[in-house]
Amino acid sequence: MNIPKELRYSEEHEWVKVEGDKVRIGITDFAQSELGDIVFVELPEVGDEIEANEPFGSVESVKTVSELYAPISGKIVEINGDLDDSPEFVNESPYEKAWMIVIEPSDAGQIEKLMTAEQYEEKVNN
Repeated sequence: MNIPKELRYSEEHEWVKVEGDKVRIGITDFAQSELGDIVFVELPEVGDEIEANEPFGSVESVKTVSELYAPISGKIVEINGDLDDSPEFVNESPYEKAWMIVIEPSDAGQIEKLMTAEQYEEKVNN
């Protein structure tokens, strides 16, 4: 299982990558492996506000539909439109091709409350 050290992680299996004053968000390798083959990704619109721990979209697999939960609050400035035509990117490349949204955080301090790679690894291995 791939758990990049430079990212932060939420209890709901989203990852967060800080990029200057913006934050890129997706789901973890563990999450995609648990879901199985992804067939559809529903994302919000650019300009939408998301709230920490609230749903912002969903991922549909052959097994189930799972909500995506915002790891932090902020305004959406970019969405990954490639996932409309290629939802399989979530299975193939959860950290590179399958990022979901980019936000401008409303409270950057929320990032520090997320799990480190080591903490996340401990969570998914227990």
